[in-house]
Amino acid sequence: MKRAGLDYWDKVDIRMHDDLDAFLKTLGPNDEMYLISKFSSKNYAQVDYTDPNKDYYFVFGKETTGLPETFMREYYDRNLRIPMSDNIRCYNLSNSVAMVLLEALRQQGFPNMETSHHYENDKLKDNYNRPERYERNLGEN
Repeated sequence: MKRAGLDYWDKVDIRMHDDLDAFLKTLGPNDEMYLISKFSSKNYAQVDYTDPNKDYYFVFGKETTGLPETFMREYYDRNLRIPMSDNIRCYNLSNSVAMVLLEALRQQGFPNMETSHHYENDKLKDNYNRPERYERNLGEN
């Protein structure tokens, strides 16, 4: 886990809970919790995540076992599905998390995120405002 975060740990608010019940006790009245499962019929992208007065929590299970059935049944109306073929077992967990979080962030207009980069060594800097060069390069394979 430490390696996965590289040098970003100081920019992340991580909260550890002893177990699922401890986490559930931290949810406030305006918080929305969703369980991501291949057994749900409701598409995650059809949910509105735009209310600025709510915090949204997404719970994912293990790739091998998913979420506990009793937990999914208890919060049946909170189950969401990432569309996928019935011919595959599951998506990679990190890809699933990225898909759902990016959809929520997209709906919110990517708050506190840069929609364009500001790198010192910008590899495309000389192409900005020059669409004719970009179009020409696309045609040359």
